[in-house]
Amino acid sequence: MDKVLMIKYGEIALKGMNKPYFERVLIERIRKAIKSYPEASVWRYEGVVFARTADQEKLSEMAVEISKVFGVATVSIAAEVESDPETIFSDAAEYMKEIRKEQKIYTFKVEAKRSNKQFPIISPEIARKAGGSILKACNDDPEYPLRVNVHEPDCMLFVDVRRDKTYIYHDKLAGFGGLPLGTNGKGLVLLSGGIDSPVASWMMAKRGMNIEAIHFHSYPFTSDRAKEKVLDLAKILSGYCGRIKVHCVNLLEIQQAINENCPEEQMTILSRRFMMKIAERLAHEVKADVLITGENIGQVASQTVQGLVVTDNAVQLPVMRPLIAMDKVDIMEIAQKIGTFDTSIQPFEDCCTVFLPKHPLTKPKLETILESEKHLDAEQLIENAFAGMENYTINP
Repeated sequence: MDKVLMIKYGEIALKGMNKPYFERVLIERIRKAIKSYPEASVWRYEGVVFARTADQEKLSEMAVEISKVFGVATVSIAAEVESDPETIFSDAAEYMKEIRKEQKIYTFKVEAKRSNKQFPIISPEIARKAGGSILKACNDDPEYPLRVNVHEPDCMLFVDVRRDKTYIYHDKLAGFGGLPLGTNGKGLVLLSGGIDSPVASWMMAKRGMNIEAIHFHSYPFTSDRAKEKVLDLAKILSGYCGRIKVHCVNLLEIQQAINENCPEEQMTILSRRFMMKIAERLAHEVKADVLITGENIGQVASQTVQGLVVTDNAVQLPVMRPLIAMDKVDIMEIAQKIGTFDTSIQPFEDCCTVFLPKHPLTKPKLETILESEKHLDAEQLIENAFAGMENYTINP
């Protein structure tokens, strides 16, 4: 039996008049994800996306790559057969015999869907007759019996009857859902080497946003390895987000100026405001619509409500904080799922550890912070930071 990948989407189906646009972008993203398989083809048919390759052994590898594409809900390797009743029932039996050679299956259930309403047999009857054909074909060995179990089967077999073809499959590889990249503008993420900001990047990309990144370091007070760690994180994210540009900015001169001219306890919040100002200027240059951070309310001194209000005052662009109300444990679980966790926990210092005050300000007042900034040549410091910016392009 010839096999294809059956790719289903979730939220895109709810897009009404805009649905064709989201489907087109999804198909483009799937094609990019499997571009290393030159013989692969991708098409849409009756609300489902399909992919095919002449090398059937590559289907499992392709399924994994496609499952990372935002917008994809599930990917299944399906046998494609003619939409003829007798062919469907006999091929369903052959399909079950084939998968029973690969794994131990003692109980099963058939779930049928009749997408083609002109098909002469209704869904429950399709499932019953396919199940009967399977039992007849697979019970010739008394030491390896097969039985129906409608509650907790070892194998759920799906039969999807469509107009020209029918698709038989049993495994559903879960995708991440969301919306295809490029359908919701562009964001510039403040990417640190921690756990949170890579997860925030991933979550915004999952909502269809293209991602570019800015990273702040304090070399030579922080090591080159700390910067390499961030580029490693960007490499992992590129597997989901596509090509990512990372702009690395040295914040040390700004931190030294704050340390010399402002109260010690204001170091964190003033540094954060400079980061936002620099990020906003870069966002305008790269045509990003919003800034993105991994901030989580109450997690550290600068992430109190008062601190976030003072930070936001530094910029006019909207600031997206997808992790703002999440538990740290939930953020860590996502980091582990997407593969960034092990890199994020590597013990290399970031710029926030430089000139770290013993008692950072947790409830800053805007007027006090603005008064302190008058003692700094903010524009010149920002210009100097931009002049030393390093730019990297990270490919999947």
